[in-house]
Amino acid sequence: MASRMIRFLVLGILGLSAVAVAEARPPLYQDPVRLNIGYLCKWQVKCVERQQAAMRKALSYVDRHDPPIWRVQQCNRNASRTRSQVDWIGFYNCIRNSNLKSSHRSASR
Repeated sequence: MASRMIRFLVLGILGLSAVAVAEARPPLYQDPVRLNIGYLCKWQVKCVERQQAAMRKALSYVDRHDPPIWRVQQCNRNASRTRSQVDWIGFYNCIRNSNLKSSHRSASR
């Protein structure tokens, strides 16, 4: 009887904690960054964690150093896998690359 009560109590606590965690984050369809990273990583936990860490580092770097617009645009192009997917690790490596040169395109074609 006591073990049944303890089991019920543990399951109740776990159920409430799962509800609290689920409500702490916005639903996946309302968070396009998480959706993009999850899709890019095929929902593998380690890959998602690496992408999120690189995203935080890259955004922090851009905020602190204020790189030129051409560098941000070039790194966006380099890190884009498709139009809607960005590889944040690639973007972070690109934005910190001191050897990156501006690609001057001619205005007249």
